[in-house]
Amino acid sequence: MNQLQLFLPCAAGVEDYLAPEVLRITGLPPGCVTKQRGGVAVRTSFAHAMLLNLYSRLAQRVLVLLSFTEYRNEQDLYRAASEVAWERWFTPRESIKVEVTAQHSPLTSLNFAALKIKDAVCDRFRVTAGGVRPDVNTQWPDVRIYTHLTTDSCSLYIDTSGEPLFKRGWREDKGDAPLKETLAAAMLAASGWADGDEDLLPLYDPCCGSGTIVIEAAQIACNIAAGSLRRFAFEKYLPFQRPVWDAIKKEAKESEVTRAPGQKPIIFGSDVAHRMVDFAQRNAQRAGVADVIEFRGGDALQRLPPIDIPGVMLLNPPYGERIEVAGVAKGARHAASQFEDEEAEVGRFGARELPQTQEGGEFFSQLASHWKKNYPGWSAWILTPDLKLPGKMRLKESRRVPMWNGPIECRLFRFDMVAGKMGSARAT
Repeated sequence: MNQLQLFLPCAAGVEDYLAPEVLRITGLPPGCVTKQRGGVAVRTSFAHAMLLNLYSRLAQRVLVLLSFTEYRNEQDLYRAASEVAWERWFTPRESIKVEVTAQHSPLTSLNFAALKIKDAVCDRFRVTAGGVRPDVNTQWPDVRIYTHLTTDSCSLYIDTSGEPLFKRGWREDKGDAPLKETLAAAMLAASGWADGDEDLLPLYDPCCGSGTIVIEAAQIACNIAAGSLRRFAFEKYLPFQRPVWDAIKKEAKESEVTRAPGQKPIIFGSDVAHRMVDFAQRNAQRAGVADVIEFRGGDALQRLPPIDIPGVMLLNPPYGERIEVAGVAKGARHAASQFEDEEAEVGRFGARELPQTQEGGEFFSQLASHWKKNYPGWSAWILTPDLKLPGKMRLKESRRVPMWNGPIECRLFRFDMVAGKMGSARAT
């Protein structure tokens, strides 16, 4: 298990941030990591697969590539799955689930393709395990087998993660359309807030909802591993070695940074809905960072800076209850990751409180005026599906980073606050 080919799927546009994260976690030379469409491929070991599950904040899953073959029909898929030594990974006592994704596949039924692969796995176990075969469990399987089909190639993966990695284990209280932890981590990575060896700048989310962005940031600041509160599928696999895993977790725990007594927080969150502030505080408690974040209630149009030195604002603002207000979903399924989790929210985007107008123009214009007056020296990063947001805010963005919220195309805009009157920025 020291020569594995891993694939770490991620949201479209996050590959550039995931690749350096993988190198940082594993310590591998750059030649072992390859950026691909919708993820990163890594040549490494089972031990590194465990490390990546524990530490990665950007990957959706950690998959092991077990077979890559050409195919023309379902029988070719059966043959490819039959040749994989599944018995090296799990026993017939573990339940399985087979999922198939495809891009330009000539097959007419992906469900039938999944059935043939399931039959191949079970038939192989009948031979290798004396007639015993694994059961199928579509809800809570022990083993997830992923198949990705292109026009003529078939890739077979076994999933080492189990539940998708955005499920960190701390977010039990959430609003109607929560931001996924992996997307919050991608926003932080794109902003560069935690880059470098210098002291961290203050971070503030004035529309914090259930606290996802600031809790992710606080865990980064405290060096808390993203998956420290959860279990993983690999713990049921045959290559798993409990002493190795215990040592990895022990090292992660010992590397955590605790807040010094009397040290003032530099991470702040507020929300107009006091119910969401309560949710955020409880989530932060479960995440082990309650004493690192300062939460308050209050309207984003009225709250003054939480600290007297400039910092970074990072937010997924309220923008109405439905993405159709200003969203772009064209080509969504083609552009989204091929391993996008089945639980991805479709048709909703970060709504907590409805802005003052349906399209949010008045809200964002007032927000920009408030920031220009009260937040000189701050930089503000806003994730939105509205590509014309700079025009509505009458601000010129200094950066725009493409990101996908599930199937929804978004932009992460950066605005640098300079004291003075706003210009009439052209809508872009």
